[in-house]
Amino acid sequence: MHDDRTLVEDRLKRVLDERVRPAVYPESVPLDVAVWHAPGEPVPVAEGLAATPEPIAVGDAWGAPWGTSWFTVTGTVPAAWAGRTVEAVLDLGFDKNMPGFQCEGLVYRPDGTPVKGLHPRNDWVRIGSPVEGGEEVRLHVEAASNPVILDYHPFLPTELGDRETAGTRPQYRLARMDLAVFDETVWQLVMDLEVLGELMRELPVESARRWDVLRAVGRALDAIDLQDVGATAAAARERLAGVLSAPAVPSAHRISAVGHAHIDSAWLWPLRETVRKVARTTSNMAALLDSEPDFVFAMSQAQQWAWVKEHRPEVWAKVTKAVAGGRFVPTGGMWVESDTNMPGSEAMARQFVHGKRFFLGEFGVENEEVWLPDTFGFAAGLPQIIKAAGSRWLLTQKISWSRTNAFPHHTFLWEGIDGTQIFTHFPPVDTYNCSMQGSEIAHAARNFKDKGVARHSLAPTGWGDGGGGTTREMVAKAARMRDLEGSATVTWETPAAFFAKAEAEYPHPPVWAGELYLELHRATLTSQARTKQGNRRSESLLREAELWAATAAVRAGHPYPYERLDRVWKTVLLHQFHDILPGSSIAWVHREAERTYAAVARELEEVIGSAQRALAGDPGAGTSLLFNSTPHARDGVPAGGAARPAAAAAATRVGPREGGGHVLDNGLLRVEVDGRGLVVSVYDLAAGRETVAPDRPANLLQLHPDFPNMWDAWDVDEFYRNTVTDLVEAEEVAPGEEPGSVRVTRAFGRSAVRQLLVLPAGAGRLEIRTEVDWHETEKFLKLAFPLDVRADRYASETQYGHAYRATHTNTSWEAAKFEACNHRFVHLEEPGWGVALVNDSTYGHDVTRAVRADGGTTTTVRASLLRAPRFPDPQTDQGVHRFLHALVPGAGIGDAVREGYVANLPARLVPGDRDVEPLVAVDRDAVVVTAVKLADDESGDVVVRLHEAHGGRAAATLTANFPFTRVSATDLLERPLGEAEREGRAVRLSLRPFELVTLRFHR
Repeated sequence: MHDDRTLVEDRLKRVLDERVRPAVYPESVPLDVAVWHAPGEPVPVAEGLAATPEPIAVGDAWGAPWGTSWFTVTGTVPAAWAGRTVEAVLDLGFDKNMPGFQCEGLVYRPDGTPVKGLHPRNDWVRIGSPVEGGEEVRLHVEAASNPVILDYHPFLPTELGDRETAGTRPQYRLARMDLAVFDETVWQLVMDLEVLGELMRELPVESARRWDVLRAVGRALDAIDLQDVGATAAAARERLAGVLSAPAVPSAHRISAVGHAHIDSAWLWPLRETVRKVARTTSNMAALLDSEPDFVFAMSQAQQWAWVKEHRPEVWAKVTKAVAGGRFVPTGGMWVESDTNMPGSEAMARQFVHGKRFFLGEFGVENEEVWLPDTFGFAAGLPQIIKAAGSRWLLTQKISWSRTNAFPHHTFLWEGIDGTQIFTHFPPVDTYNCSMQGSEIAHAARNFKDKGVARHSLAPTGWGDGGGGTTREMVAKAARMRDLEGSATVTWETPAAFFAKAEAEYPHPPVWAGELYLELHRATLTSQARTKQGNRRSESLLREAELWAATAAVRAGHPYPYERLDRVWKTVLLHQFHDILPGSSIAWVHREAERTYAAVARELEEVIGSAQRALAGDPGAGTSLLFNSTPHARDGVPAGGAARPAAAAAATRVGPREGGGHVLDNGLLRVEVDGRGLVVSVYDLAAGRETVAPDRPANLLQLHPDFPNMWDAWDVDEFYRNTVTDLVEAEEVAPGEEPGSVRVTRAFGRSAVRQLLVLPAGAGRLEIRTEVDWHETEKFLKLAFPLDVRADRYASETQYGHAYRATHTNTSWEAAKFEACNHRFVHLEEPGWGVALVNDSTYGHDVTRAVRADGGTTTTVRASLLRAPRFPDPQTDQGVHRFLHALVPGAGIGDAVREGYVANLPARLVPGDRDVEPLVAVDRDAVVVTAVKLADDESGDVVVRLHEAHGGRAAATLTANFPFTRVSATDLLERPLGEAEREGRAVRLSLRPFELVTLRFHR
């Protein structure tokens, strides 16, 4: 037989595009349209419905950037359409290739009832099926003219990302506002042909099935009268019935489809617009569930559910009804789909506490699955947190974006730093916006790396980011692939149902130990420094606020601010969303975040100050107390207590250095700062050892060009290292205004730096306080410390412990980690002697090593300070920034932990005369208390969270310095797991490396 395959395939494409799809709406009449443009920010629904609109016509421009326009469409169903299905087709000017990234709308009835969302791939509203004819139609559309930020030529700088700079030029033109007859048979024919055409192209050319489908498609096309598609569609469908009914082979891959609409809680739009995106999408999905009995839709991020409840009660009513039906499923159990690299220990735990509590409180639902499809890599401390929250499964997609190494599994056990293992799945469909195309389904089956031992995978299905979620077309295509020869089988299921099946069929999956590092988007550890500093500062203030408020409640009967702390925690957790904290959102988002963090700081300072005043006694006594919020004793004050500080150590001596510069000496360290303001020696006097590598100065600011191949705010590409400028010229190097310090000022480009190098009296650390007035673009600023240490690996703090990374690049996996995350410290050591670099607000860093001519090894630790990408915020990080780093020679891992807390929790001096005994005390420094608070149920019980922080086993005693009746171990939600071993007020602890424990003291 002659090979006419391409002839039929090309014929199918043209007939579908030019004849069959247009025949879905064979008849239409225009609707009358009027519009009211809301001034400023969005208005309440009632106000939008009551406004007086002005006429507007199809083809007219509308919509200033970030504006809201209320369209009123009216018309009458023609009497001749009686007995037929009629829909309103409302095209606001959509580009069908950009679902989620342009204008959107939510349709209301005149009484304010939401109907469904309008999106580029979902622009219809059902009027009746069948209609009687003569019905009056009146609909209102709340339309958002969100500008296109990520356009066809992506990553171009744009001022559209902030309402202050976006201008007022209309963005869109009305495209179609019609009443139309919907031909169900033609639409079903479109679905038949799309499924078979897409399947056919994925099958091997030599397979018989491909040719069976090809011949059936050819016969169906022969049956279509191109001048009267509607009259012949049923006959064409009959010719396809045979190939559509052929069942899948028994070994076919099995896909659990989960209706999904991944909505970034902020990204190329502000938070307020996400509230509306969620309302549109949930309205859509509730409507689709009503018409599709097999469909299942899952939505994560408790914050987004809370927004609907608070801001759109009319939509919330539809959502709660759909949840009660069991097919609109809360999933994930987190407050938002957060970044997991940068949030601190307690913040990561509270993502689960607040997320799970919301779903339990509203719906009685507890999620066992964690849903993070788009997060930029996963810290090695996360598995233990997942388990401690009562969850057991994890889904993500993003690791498939890695550029260097293909991850070897799709289903596996992920093992964290403490040994906790979590059953994890990466959908092999390689998208969290699956649209049920044949190419996606075939890719999932081919790509699945666990063939032969497992057969199930998951496909999150629907347009995200305000694209409207799952469409009726996706549901129809999935129905055809439920049991179709040549295809993977597709079944709508909840995430929990998928995981239960996947775990049951694969009882012994492979294990991946350590972080799930994304080999992409590494610059998100540095972009938008103010956002990152706001997060770190907020986390520290929340620790202090809970500690001192709990202490004041127990010791002085001071009211505990339950509601305030709950609200502030949720605000901080929201801003840890994976496009806010990582610095990858538009200017509007980050400017608003800066204001929000300032308000958070003011409120928490009030809580802290009020509690400390209640504890401190007489403020007029002429004495001051040092309140120590760190988990270790400090200046003679116990952890979590307050007392008069110990006598100050002898002052640091500052003298001239031979050859220029200054020498600082406090009896523990001797530091030499040369005439360029560079640190050329940090000598550990006790160990008799030099810290800084020979001929390589520390405190070296280095400037790199920074123009990645794409994803400007997200990415730094390794070639940035090829060019570097050492900033060695100083305008001033002089003794500082603070005792034991040297002041250094520099200028470069259009920017300036002022540093204060401080050697505190009695402390084994050199503090570097850096102020940068930054006005560069597309540059990367690093702070380098070349150390005379040979180490194969280094430790960086993560949640509830630390993770190790190699200093070498033996394999492509190690080489790919050229920029990585730490929390408060990086630590490296030779046996018996180590060095820590601690910080108060930076996350990104790199560690490299080189063997010198003298045979020694220089290991260079560099902290990443600032970047200046121009997309999506062209003014990223412009202005003044302040950073604190401290170099700690001779540090063991315990010293690194302690100094990290010191850098982030400054001591507070408060007037008073009454020492404050800590609520709890631990007799081992390796056991670190991360939270002291009152129980969330307002019972007055005291909750203490702690973990082993050094990476070894620890036997410790925790003593509670207040009366209690019993103590129980709990999960993160403070639910009992069992009674703790107790002797009087002491609790005996035996902890594994990095083990996390939560204790509840019942009062």
